[in-house]
Amino acid sequence: MARNKPLAKKLRYAKALKQNRSVPVFVRIKTNRRVMTNKSKRNWRRKRLKL
Repeated sequence: MARNKPLAKKLRYAKALKQNRSVPVFVRIKTNRRVMTNKSKRNWRRKRLKL
């Protein structure tokens, strides 16, 4: 991958990076464990980003 990325692509990568985390503990407690998993969680080896 190129070292110099366009800004728009860099911002999309940053958004994907922020989305790729588990549900916070306080949300699990607040919802009585109804919300346990993050549907948009992604593994860098298995799933490629369509950017």
